[in-house]
Amino acid sequence: MAVLNIHERTIPAPAAAAGALIDGLAGPDDPIWPGPAWPPMLLDGPLAVGAAGGHGPVRYTVAGYAPGQWVRFRFNGPRGFDGFHEFTVQPAGEGALLRHTIAMRLHGIGRLSWPLAFRWLHDALLEDGLDRAVRSGGGTVPRPARWNPYVRLLRRLIPH
Repeated sequence: MAVLNIHERTIPAPAAAAGALIDGLAGPDDPIWPGPAWPPMLLDGPLAVGAAGGHGPVRYTVAGYAPGQWVRFRFNGPRGFDGFHEFTVQPAGEGALLRHTIAMRLHGIGRLSWPLAFRWLHDALLEDGLDRAVRSGGGTVPRPARWNPYVRLLRRLIPH
């Protein structure tokens, strides 16, 4: 089963400034990752090709990185996830488009865990993170992301 999951937000800043948000991932003052509500994104070193880490049960290695433009993480776990997730930034009018993409094939237990739990939690985490990125880029979020009842239930049932 193939998955293509995309979330994006316009950042009211030049592409170079929005790209700096990507460069801050997993750093001490991460401008995107929505902590402390979610497990932190941690890497075993600075953001660079080969750095390994993850968040919660999701594990990955930095497979590609163009500072200020793009970072790709190749999944190492959970079982059944074969693919990557990435952040990209590109100019968009007077601002920049920050996009997060997951492209993966599911097999085994991933065929159940993605549609039943991971997808819902991932979508909520990313919307929270993109709200944070807009604020970090100098914008305001007129309608902040809200967790639906299923996400709230999953968060009560699954330790984080």
